[in-house]
Order: sequence, then C-alpha cells, then structure tokens
Amino acid sequence: MRRPKKYEAGEATQYISRRAALRKLQLSLNDFRRLCILKGVYPREPKHRRRAQKGSSEIKILYHAKDIRFLLHESIVWTLRDYKIFARKTGRDRAIKDFRNLNRRLAMFPELKLDHIVKERYPTFIDALKDLDDCLTLLFLFSTFPSLHLIPREQSSLCRRLTIEFLHYIIASKSLRKVFISIKGYYFQAEIKGQKVTWIVPHYYPFKPQSRQEVDFKVMSIFVEFYTIMMGFTNFRLFHGLNLAYPPQFPSSVLQDSEDTLKDESSFVSDRIAALNFELLRTDKLQEDEEEPEIDMDLLEQDGDSKRIIKMKQEAQEVSRLRTLFKGLKFFINREVPREPLVIIIRSFGGKVSWDSSIFSGATFDESDETITHQIVDRPSLSTQYISRDYIQPQWLFDCVNRRQLLPTNQYFLGEQLPAHLSPFVDAKRDTYIPPEEKALHDPSLIETHVQSDDESDEEEPEEEGIDQELLDEQLQRAYQEETAEYKKYGGVDGVNEDELSDAEEASEEDDEEEEVDEKTRRLKEEKQKMSVQSGKVHKVNKRQERKAEVDEHRLKARMVKPRHRNLFRHLIRKQQTQEKEEWLLRKKRRTIDANDKEAKKTAKREARKAAAAAAAAASKLGGK
Repeated sequence: MRRPKKYEAGEATQYISRRAALRKLQLSLNDFRRLCILKGVYPREPKHRRRAQKGSSEIKILYHAKDIRFLLHESIVWTLRDYKIFARKTGRDRAIKDFRNLNRRLAMFPELKLDHIVKERYPTFIDALKDLDDCLTLLFLFSTFPSLHLIPREQSSLCRRLTIEFLHYIIASKSLRKVFISIKGYYFQAEIKGQKVTWIVPHYYPFKPQSRQEVDFKVMSIFVEFYTIMMGFTNFRLFHGLNLAYPPQFPSSVLQDSEDTLKDESSFVSDRIAALNFELLRTDKLQEDEEEPEIDMDLLEQDGDSKRIIKMKQEAQEVSRLRTLFKGLKFFINREVPREPLVIIIRSFGGKVSWDSSIFSGATFDESDETITHQIVDRPSLSTQYISRDYIQPQWLFDCVNRRQLLPTNQYFLGEQLPAHLSPFVDAKRDTYIPPEEKALHDPSLIETHVQSDDESDEEEPEEEGIDQELLDEQLQRAYQEETAEYKKYGGVDGVNEDELSDAEEASEEDDEEEEVDEKTRRLKEEKQKMSVQSGKVHKVNKRQERKAEVDEHRLKARMVKPRHRNLFRHLIRKQQTQEKEEWLLRKKRRTIDANDKEAKKTAKREARKAAAAAAAAASKLGGK
C-alpha cells in the first residue's frame, strides 16, 4: 500500500482557495461572487490554516471543497457562461455595425431563473419565514431608492410593491406584536404561522447623495435579486392563506412612477402610504375583522400541566385584546408627522386613519369630521382645536402597542415632556443595567413609594425614641420605689429598735443591702443600654484590600481551570468585563443626564424668580408714580 504524501489527505484536501475555485468553475470573480450569494455558499475559516493552505503562511480566502463541487452541478453556471458569450458576440456586432444581427441577439438575451434555488434553500414554507428578517430589512431599504443611479429603477419599484403587499398581509391578519422607534428606523415584529419576524423600516434618506465607496451596492443588489423571488413566493402563500386575491389590485393613481414622482420625495412617499390605506379584495365573504378562534381548553387539559395551560390562556387573551386595540377609534394625522409607520400600526389593530387630502392622496375623511377621536400632532400648539378629540404625540401609539392597552393620554398632550420610550425587544429579567423607568414599569411601587417610606420613617423615628424614654423612666421609678420599700423594711424605719441589734449584725446587713442595691442598679443600667438607641460606628472600607482580594480570588479560579478549558474561561471573563463596562457607561450616562436636567430645572426656577422680581419692581414703580 502506498504511503500518502504530505498534504494529500486530511484538512489540506477539505479546503480550496478562491483562485482554484475560479479555475475549476471557469467563471470570473464577479460571476463567482454572484453564484455564491445566490446559492448561499460562503468562505470558511479552517481550524489549522497552515495545514489547509498546504504549508503556505499567506492569508487566503478558502472554501469547502464539497461546496465548490456542489456549485459544479448548478444550472446557473451555464447561464453565467452564456452571459460572457452574449457580451462577446454583441460587442463584435457593435464593432462591425451589424445592427440587424445585434437586435436579433438582444431579443435572445439569456434569462436567469432562480425559482429552483428558492425551493432548494427553503424546502418548507416555515424555513422561508425563519429567514425573512434580513430579506424584509433589505427590501424595505431598497424600496426607498427611487433616484439612485447605482440601483436599477425596476428593482427598487419591485421592492416597493413587494413590501406594500407584505404590509397589507400584516394589516389584514392583525399579526403585528411589537413596535419601536430607533435612530435606524422603525422596528416591527409580527407573529406569522408561529414564527416571530422582525424587520426595520428605515427613515427616508433616498434623495441625499450616496457615495459608492461607502457601500458596495452591486453586492447588495445581488442579494435583493434573490430576495425578491423569495418574497414573491412568500406573499403568494400568505395571501392565499387569508383568502385574499393575489396580486392585490391598487388604484391606478398610486404606484405609478413618473418623472415628477421620482424627483419629489413627498409625492413618492405619499403614493406608497396611499396604497396602504386601501381595502384589499377578498375571495370569500368573511369579514376582515373576524375574531381569532379561541383555544380548545378541553384538549389542553389532557396535558396535566395547569400552570402552562393558564399561561397559554392568558397569552391568548392578551393577543385577542391586542388585535382589536384601536377598534372603533378614528385617527387624523397632521402633515408634520411621518405617516407610514402610524398607518401600519393603526390599521393593524383595527383603527381608521386619514390625513389632509389637499396635500397627500389616499385620505378617507377630513379634519372637520366630528367622529375623530384622536389627532396626532408633533408641534407645541395648534391654532384651532376640537373639544371632541384628544391631541396626542405619535409616541402614544407605540407605547400602547408595547403595553398592550390604551394608555392615558394626559402624558402625551401637546407640549408635554414625553415619558421614556422603552424597547420591547429586551429581556425584563436581564442581569445588565435596567433603567429606573423600566423598573417602575414592571413594579409601579418603585416610582414614589420608596421616597415616601423614607420620609415617613424619618418622621417616625423621634416618636419611637420618646416612647422608649418614657418606658425607661417608668421602670426606673418603679425600681426605685421597690428599693426604698425594702430599705425601709430592713433598715428599721418602721419602728424597729436598732439598739437591739449587735454591731456585727448591723454591719453585715448594711453590706448586704449595699450589694443588693449595686446589683439592681447595675441590672437597670444594662437594661437601659439595651433599650436605648446607640449611634453606629462608621466602618471604613479599604478599597485596595477589596480589589486585592478580588484579584487573588480570580487567580485562584484561573489556576483551577484545566488547560483545555482556558480559552473558554478567558472568553467568559472578557464577556463579563465587557458587560460590566457597558453597565458602567450606561450608569454614567444616566447620571450625566440627571445632573443636566437638575441644573436646567434650577436655572429655569432662578430665571422665573428674577422675572417675578423684575415684574414686582416694575409694578411698585408704577404704583409709586
């Protein structure tokens, strides 16, 4: 048997460099990158890079050899090769000016089909829903690029239509669960077929100049090319699951890109939002707002775990109330408020929404409608107001959804300082820093009760001390009376003849009486010391010794770790240090904010006092004149 040579087996044969893969597939670098993105093949990091690179110490991009063999059997490879042949032949026709042959070749442009790749990467519909987060985030981003020269206009319009279709499904199914406002955009989370799908709707920055050096839009466009096919199949299944006609038919006035629409940001956005405010056509006669069927509790009781059953029932009841949170409410959005996230939220929970029809299209009722219950405004004041409605700020909608109930509107009126907008995507029982507003949200008693209890305890302390002093005085007086009575009894004051006693007996009795009195007074003093309030002694903490003890303990832990677990131990220690540093930074940031707010309040009070004093002085001068 031949002995294998070095690097002929093992890890050296499991990996292949990118240059070797290009030679094997006979593709250019751009085509190879496109093929890998579409098929989901990515570079791998070997365990021993020197062995995988056959002794070479250079840093190379490595792939699994089985992945490259997997790409060899892909039919797209032939289509990518046809692109090279097509480009070569059309270039020759242009060079010799054979336009007849050029038009014939352009009509036979090779088409790249990705349907089989979607089925290959996602065998079941649930697999596609699990991978929907990145897909939606990227499609929503590309749907806001109407005039970017690096992005094909057809691709951005397709992304816009697919995202609007998906939002219509979210509205029709009432599957939205959590929302949050961030500097990146608006976070949404929906529950679809038992899977939690989270995506970001970015803020609109499409008409600002974009630099090609910052982001490689060509690579992102390849991802979008695959995600559009995947999203089309997903929307088809979702719509047919609700008995909705697909593709949905929108009015001819919306989603029609023209030169004016692509140049004006407000008109481009208004068409997209107007499409969200239309009702979709159903293929059955069921109502859109029909209630979700209740859980069969008789079937759940067979499990025997009553706590889990009660928890599931409570969760089902909360979701049922959440689906109709804004049912029966009518909202009117002012022109300064971003409308798209608010339209999604209001319509997803059964509410009706409209805006000024003279500025934006798609409005369903006017501002003068008396049935409007809430008007969403983002300015300090309004010239005209209606008594029959509440004027609130947009954050009220987001907080109501996250709390799963209609909150009081007094904290969200015009000009009011809004409460803290907390993220619903964090764990309430985490070990890291938790802001005081979030603690008060889960335990309302932490807002003001602890301050009141401290004040009450301070006020009650002197009363308790007074009661203890009275008890002590009563006990001392009673003990003194007992002593005097015994002294009179044994001391001959009650008519006993002292001459009849001998000098020795008198001396011994006096000594005994003095010892008894001393013992009683000592006992009384001890009781008094036990019942009295003593001032505590300040214990000085030596921070250097505590730090030294922590370091010594850490060294002992590190010595006890086995050699094969040292890397894991170091990783845990670094993670702990990072968490502690982040918590310290957050606490420091909060202290700075509180100090600035306190200083601002003091400054405002000081200025108010100066203004009042100046007004009083001016009034006194006028009165003197």
